[in-house]
Amino acid sequence: MPIARAATARRAAVRLGAVALSGVLLAACGSGDSDGTSGSEDGKTTITVDLFGSFGYKEAGLYAEYEKLHPDVTIKQTDTEDEQDYWKSLQTRLAGGGGLADVQAVEVGRIASVTQQQADKFEDLRKYGADTLKGQFAEAKWSAATTEDGGVLGLGTDVGPEAMCYRADLLKQAGLPTDRAELAKKWATWEGYLALGKQYKAKAPAKSAWLDSVGSLFTIMIGQEEERYYDASGKLIYEDNPAVKAAWDTATEAAAAGLSAKLDQWSPHWNQAFAAGSFATIPCPAWMLGYIKGQAGEAGKGKWDIAKLPGGAGNWGGSYLSVPRAAKHKKEAYELIQWLTAPEQQAKLFRAQGNFPSSTGAIAKIADAKDPYFSNAPIGRIFGDAAKAAPVQVLGIHDKSVADQITNALSEVERKGTSPAEAWSNAKKGVANVTG
Repeated sequence: MPIARAATARRAAVRLGAVALSGVLLAACGSGDSDGTSGSEDGKTTITVDLFGSFGYKEAGLYAEYEKLHPDVTIKQTDTEDEQDYWKSLQTRLAGGGGLADVQAVEVGRIASVTQQQADKFEDLRKYGADTLKGQFAEAKWSAATTEDGGVLGLGTDVGPEAMCYRADLLKQAGLPTDRAELAKKWATWEGYLALGKQYKAKAPAKSAWLDSVGSLFTIMIGQEEERYYDASGKLIYEDNPAVKAAWDTATEAAAAGLSAKLDQWSPHWNQAFAAGSFATIPCPAWMLGYIKGQAGEAGKGKWDIAKLPGGAGNWGGSYLSVPRAAKHKKEAYELIQWLTAPEQQAKLFRAQGNFPSSTGAIAKIADAKDPYFSNAPIGRIFGDAAKAAPVQVLGIHDKSVADQITNALSEVERKGTSPAEAWSNAKKGVANVTG
């Protein structure tokens, strides 16, 4: 799941660029200023971190490394797999002022909402020296988390240049090519991708579909566009945007052709499907590599590979780490997120988990990276090229919520057999509700 603000007077939309080079309640977390007091019985300060999805810090050993460098600190992480659930929980806690972690993650599709509507709920990190870090990040990434008056409300973790992950063993069983360069040619367009999917379906291994869900297909396609749901003035344009229509039509065509495993992303069944071989391909931003490893496990090593995305480069996702004003250990929280988002740690995280750096200094460090789990795919080059070529995207304050309503409607098409016309009508009603 890269980034810059549109140059409008009201800054009603955020421009998400491609880096030119890309709930769980915490009962123990109260409010109040950091006073250096212990957060645990052993005399250490406990920094609480609340995330969604798979950020990979624990898996890459970064928490352990930080605790070794700071023996007076203990890090406790909670996470929610589904970002929609995470965001709803976060909104409840922000409204009440309690139950907040010292560090809260913010998905890039929500960052405009934070900077424009909830700036009073988060610390301006300049008070801890964040303004000295601006040169470490691409301008697009930095400016997206900056308020109209210059406040810095988050430090960028990663960006989401896109590729296509696939199970080479399943493609081979279906008599299809497995070489990443050959596949990139055959699915150079989305039409080619669907055509290859129909070939796969004809000879696919039992209980295996071409892709996981048509919602993921829509999301990856719309990530290739500059204007999606909003224009640069902040106007909601999704209904009349031909790019949205093209992605919708392609996704519903895939559903009609029976190419999808009909799995809701982030659901338990979707998680289990990675190991079960329930689908042969999945559109994957860089951050999904770590998620695939976690779900497919050791048995999946060498079965997965990565190829260039159909239709050109795009971006899906990327996040920020922020400190709520109600956090207990604000200074310590800032020191942790500054370290986690520094070039050295971003480079380590990419090599271990695939999260593509938002730090310009880290990108050169990972250009030669390969991933043994994904058949030694040159992930540094594949995602690096995608990050350089991805368009600058316009994001509005309800961007993620609009996207969720559309993908929910697509789930109706593939799982319930709802007609595309009726599902689109339902999506529009949902968008009207979430945007007011």
